[in-house]
Amino acid sequence: MVNELLERFLAVDTTAICDADRTTRVMDSGIQARSAAKRIFGPAFTVRCREDFLAVLRAVETAEPGAVIVVDGGGRETALGGEMFARGALVRSLGGVVVDGGYRDMAYVSTSELPVYSRFVTPRAGTAVQLGELQVPVTCGGVVVNPGDLVLADDEGLVVLDPRSAEGVLDAALAVKNSEHRVIDLLDAGKTLSDAFNVAQHVEALHRGEQSALRARE
Repeated sequence: MVNELLERFLAVDTTAICDADRTTRVMDSGIQARSAAKRIFGPAFTVRCREDFLAVLRAVETAEPGAVIVVDGGGRETALGGEMFARGALVRSLGGVVVDGGYRDMAYVSTSELPVYSRFVTPRAGTAVQLGELQVPVTCGGVVVNPGDLVLADDEGLVVLDPRSAEGVLDAALAVKNSEHRVIDLLDAGKTLSDAFNVAQHVEALHRGEQSALRARE
């Protein structure tokens, strides 16, 4: 099922997902890509820790291939991972690392094929003496992430989907993209945005106090 959903995600993007479902959980823009690879798609393997990276190491060594390590580090400016963790995650075929906290070793990470996101870049690492918590609900980037939730990322940012509704959301996102392509074709042919959308009718309806929605013309 995950592979089928991945194929759907490759045909869309996070903007279309958010347009298709405005309740989509979006991590705040403070969580930024640090790696060459940015696109993420995989189930969350969650970690909660504070000023200590042992739980992140445990997660890297425990998570199934394709999983995305999502770390609730409390938004603190302490590195909870670096080059060795990124290399270890690649060895284990993980899908990415997202840290609400710090990450370091950018000389390697910035060129890495493993998608790495973090709130901070800092040289100061945490300790390795606390067990932390694995596979519990966490908060990362201002949103709740549950174990097994689908984490998706691209150039626009990071979103989180409930796996039970992900198929429908991704299908709706594909419909959004198909509509966008039709609009782009019209614009490329010299048509205006008013040719592509119901702009005048929408504005008139709003002036009358009626409910209305801006829609692409069929």
